[in-house]
Amino acid sequence: MSITSASICEAADQLQGFVGFNARTDHYIVRFSEDSFGLDVPEGSITPSCEFVWCTGPDQLMTLKRERIQLLLDLRIDERLNIGEPLRVYMHRQDLPEITAERLLRHA
Repeated sequence: MSITSASICEAADQLQGFVGFNARTDHYIVRFSEDSFGLDVPEGSITPSCEFVWCTGPDQLMTLKRERIQLLLDLRIDERLNIGEPLRVYMHRQDLPEITAERLLRHA
C-alpha cells in the first residue's frame, strides 16, 4: 500500500480521544471522554485528538503538526488513540515538510 498525503490526513482525522491542557502540571493529557477531565483542565482547552494535531496557518490553511503527533506518541497508548501506519510514516519522514491542507467540513 502506498502512503500518500491524503492517507496521512485521513489517519489524522481518525484519531481517538480528547486532549486537554493541564494548567497545574503544564502538560497536555489525553482522556477518552470529555467528562473525565479534572478541574485542572479548563473546558476551553479540551479538543478531540483529531483536531489537536492540526494548527491553523495563513489563508485558513491547516498544518498537520509533527510536534503535536509526537506528544500523543509519547503517551504510548497508540492503539487506544488509533495511531496508524500512515502517521508513523509521516513522523519518520522528517526530510519532508509538514502537510498543509485546506480542511472542509463534510456533510453526511
